[in-house]
Amino acid sequence: MDEMTGIQALERQAPDKPMRPGKRERREFEYIRHGTQTLIASFDVAQGRVVEATVGARRTEVDYLNHVQQLLATDPKAIKWHLVMDCLNTHQSASLVRLVAQTEGLDVDLGLKGQSGILQSQQTRSDFLRDPSHKIVFHFTPKHCSWLNQIELWFGILVRKLLRRGNFVSQAQLKTRILEFVAYFNRTMAKPFRWTYEGKALKQ
Repeated sequence: MDEMTGIQALERQAPDKPMRPGKRERREFEYIRHGTQTLIASFDVAQGRVVEATVGARRTEVDYLNHVQQLLATDPKAIKWHLVMDCLNTHQSASLVRLVAQTEGLDVDLGLKGQSGILQSQQTRSDFLRDPSHKIVFHFTPKHCSWLNQIELWFGILVRKLLRRGNFVSQAQLKTRILEFVAYFNRTMAKPFRWTYEGKALKQ
């Protein structure tokens, strides 16, 4: 799981000039900027497909919580969830702690954010969310190691296949095209990524 922020809805001021013998396709460099959108996406490593994608204007704690709730709703009968993400503060929020506690049926005092208990600090919340005994287990990648999260590979595909050469006349069109691409990818291209790194220690 991760967010892709600041996706620009750029409309080219002039149409592209198509390829012809001896000439490459040429694109207008001037554009009209229609604002940005944020994509929050969850990637199923085993199947190689995007399970849930949310496109909106922001990536607040509430937005991320809503995305996690929508993800969990895709398979209500799942016995266990392992969610991999980076260490962003919204990924270790009080609202996620409350969600996990509610899912686990825990009748405990979570404390007060910034003052006491599980909610006291980002570290105490992170420790709670990582608990392997829970049905929903969070795994946080180390700092500067977001490449360990396979959603980053999929974001690269999105950029190359859609965003880099896209022409979007509005934020609404950008949102629609992203969600259409997710559906197209899942239907035609989805397959597990094959890691080539074998985990060997680096030689000194």
